[in-house]
Amino acid sequence: MLSVRAEKYRPVTLANIEDLPEWRRLDPEVQEAVRVVAQVLPFRTNTYVVQQLIDWSRVPEDPIFVLTFPQKDMLDEEDFVRIRDMLRAGAPKAAINEVVHEIRLRLNPHPAGQLTHNVPVFEGRRLEGLQHKYRETVLVFPSPGQVCHAFCTYCFRWAQFVGEPDLRMAINESQDLTDYLRAHPEVTDVLFTGGDPMVMKTSVLERFIRPLLDETFAHVQDIRIGTKALAYWPSRFFDDRVLKLFEEVVAAGRHLAVMAHFTHPRELETDEVREAIRLIRSTGAEIRTQSPVVAHINDNAEAWAQKWKEEVKLGLIPYYMFVERDTGPKRFFEVPLARAWSIFRDAYKQVPGLARTVRGPSMSAFPGKVRVVGVTTLGSEQVFVLEFLQGRNPDWVGRPFFAKFDEKATWLDDLRPYGSEKFFYEDELAEMTRQGLSG
Repeated sequence: MLSVRAEKYRPVTLANIEDLPEWRRLDPEVQEAVRVVAQVLPFRTNTYVVQQLIDWSRVPEDPIFVLTFPQKDMLDEEDFVRIRDMLRAGAPKAAINEVVHEIRLRLNPHPAGQLTHNVPVFEGRRLEGLQHKYRETVLVFPSPGQVCHAFCTYCFRWAQFVGEPDLRMAINESQDLTDYLRAHPEVTDVLFTGGDPMVMKTSVLERFIRPLLDETFAHVQDIRIGTKALAYWPSRFFDDRVLKLFEEVVAAGRHLAVMAHFTHPRELETDEVREAIRLIRSTGAEIRTQSPVVAHINDNAEAWAQKWKEEVKLGLIPYYMFVERDTGPKRFFEVPLARAWSIFRDAYKQVPGLARTVRGPSMSAFPGKVRVVGVTTLGSEQVFVLEFLQGRNPDWVGRPFFAKFDEKATWLDDLRPYGSEKFFYEDELAEMTRQGLSG
């Protein structure tokens, strides 16, 4: 029985934003900035976020406002002025779209080989809605789930949402997935992602998940659902049919993990989210949490320590602190690796052992997931200590390696090897790339 009543929330886009009293009270310059940036990068929120999460007395500095409303500095000044002036002059939509497309292509819309190296080829055909980067894990992008209840301004999957088909990854039916899994018994983990699978109708979610419970796919032991719905639309989990599906997955002997994106402790405070957490956990599913460390939102140890402590209190499992990926408005949100590690360490030492399941800061880079283990001194030189948590070659995992310390570096590509001309994996990665990584 629900202990919290499900409210009816509605989406908020540029088309209906004037209906919000909170929006009408904003400074006109802030309003214009949102409209300008939203021509290039996706904007969508909802009345749950607006009414329950944002502290409007702190806007425009409020972290949830920055998390969900486009910010002026997300675009280069020249690009911002160009779009702003076109809007002010009433330029034709087609002309604006042409400029917008050019800007988007400069924003590295698909980092880490998403379209070039991660898409599997099966029976001579590229399965554009699947990603198979690591041996045991397949990512699934169901076509009906390639949107979200609200968009994070830092989102590395922003290209999914801007309405350009050439930039979008999606699979229309589950048949491609089941055919591929049948031929790949090494796959033990299937991750439904997006977008957000929890925007789909429950009947569609069932259509993708239920076939995996058949004994034909006994090798698929872990089913994950990557979602921001717990933070942005928690009443989605008040649906009895969703809970029944979760129970079926667990009863079939599969491990079901809801991979919840919580970016700030504020997202854990409402009655709705706490009720949703209770309901999910009652099915036997577990909830693991992850987020990047992002400037202007959560780039301090206190926010992370508070978030991890509260998550453990609510029965969640802290899983990842990521580094903001090299795409979209990265320069606005990026945190140098040295600072990200310092934030992680200062937060980590504040929390009890049950919260120390979290790993990070981790870069989901082209070769794999690379964690900054720490900073140390070798001889007289300061260095980063790094390791693979996942790799295109599994043998790379867990092997420590070193990079020269660089206080300005924000991504793996910014780092230079220590003690050698190349990182240990570079020659093998180059050969893998020449031969083709997907099969």
